[in-house]
Amino acid sequence: MDHLSEMQAFTSIVENGGFTEAARKLKISKSAISKHISALESRLGVTLLNRTTRRVSPTEIGQSYYDKVSKILEDVRFADEQVQSMQAAPKGTLKISASTDFGGNQISRAMGAFLAQYPEIRVNMELTNRFVDLTQDNIDLAIRIGKLVDSSLKARKLATARFYIVASPEYIKKFGEPRTIDDLTEHRLMHYSQGSVNQVWNLTATSGEERQIRTPGNFTVNDGLSLMTAAKEGIGLTILPNFLVSPALKDGSLVQVLKQLPVLEAGIYAVYQPATYTQPKLRACIDFLATYFKDSDATDWA
Repeated sequence: MDHLSEMQAFTSIVENGGFTEAARKLKISKSAISKHISALESRLGVTLLNRTTRRVSPTEIGQSYYDKVSKILEDVRFADEQVQSMQAAPKGTLKISASTDFGGNQISRAMGAFLAQYPEIRVNMELTNRFVDLTQDNIDLAIRIGKLVDSSLKARKLATARFYIVASPEYIKKFGEPRTIDDLTEHRLMHYSQGSVNQVWNLTATSGEERQIRTPGNFTVNDGLSLMTAAKEGIGLTILPNFLVSPALKDGSLVQVLKQLPVLEAGIYAVYQPATYTQPKLRACIDFLATYFKDSDATDWA
């Protein structure tokens, strides 16, 4: 006998109060359901059901067995539904959270091809530089840059961002070009803040030594595009990611300084809740972005 069928027969009898109604719900004969119960009790060596002329109820052992088995069957049903949903066509609203810099500059660009490929998906993208809680903020997918904190969330790496120290040609002409990390203390440094004013540059020397440059700075903002604009205006030196600064480096409006230093790198990740990955719309988006940033010219950032 099939153990799963025996469990289904038993739980149906308990839930429906008798063999006749249980058989009707399972769409099998009363004799078939009786055989399932006989086989189950014989296999376990216990009596699971009290049988009277009026009603069938679980014994004490039967009730304990029901409590455990019903959870198992629920897990089986959930697994079946998950697998079936994975075969469905991607559709529905997909809520994405990304930083103003990467979301506005790169994810928005990728969405044209994505939505053309999946016309039944609607994207609602929230651009914010705050750390969002996927559960509380009802976010399906978050794009995060940098070291990921340990959590119950899952992540898939999409690309690698590289960060460069840059300045405008006008700034260098006026204040000179730094040649060493120590020279930075004599320059005007601009800072990117996220929630609080961060006035520290963490750099790696050519020797491999980790260095921290602390200066008050003359301009602090929580937006990379604003930092880049300020750098072009000659306000000071700053650190910007390649996906944002590449065009400015190519057209000469900004130049990279201290090129001899090891390049700062940070992973770019698609972050999601494990339970939601079976949603076709989410899997489609993550798979698309992974391919997009791997194979297209989008990663030719500098």
